[in-house]
Amino acid sequence: MIKQTPVTQVLHKTEKNWPESHQELSPEILRIYRINDYLRQNVQIVLDNFGLQAADFAVLETLRKEPAPHCLTPTELSTAMLFSSGGLTKVLHRMTNAGYITRIHNPHDKRGKLVQLTESGGTLINEVIVKLHSQEQSIMTALSTHEKTALNQLLEKLLNVWEE
Repeated sequence: MIKQTPVTQVLHKTEKNWPESHQELSPEILRIYRINDYLRQNVQIVLDNFGLQAADFAVLETLRKEPAPHCLTPTELSTAMLFSSGGLTKVLHRMTNAGYITRIHNPHDKRGKLVQLTESGGTLINEVIVKLHSQEQSIMTALSTHEKTALNQLLEKLLNVWEE
């Protein structure tokens, strides 16, 4: 994992060398960005152990959350994952070749196909999720139950600015 300059040092340097920026700075946002970087690095470490890219994980995880038989149209998958359809096509091709997904006829659209999670894809995502959740839980031991609840409520409040 790449250790970065601590946010407290970034804030101190900004205050000292760029005071006009420091006045408008939100330390909370910097900390959220930094936590995001570390979380992404942690996820990538787990994915590397399984030979997966982040996009592969997103496909498997998105399909696994759907009710059996774990199918979506490419458009639904693209929307859920925030990928462009062009980028998703390459990912789906790679995942099909790996045997983690299959393309089946869409009974509601004769011209279209559905993306379906295969048994091996389901097994893989279940293994990846166990490792990922274990790692995340280890990180979260830094907070008490009360702190986790408070943090979750505050983050939800911020997310509601965009999601409601």
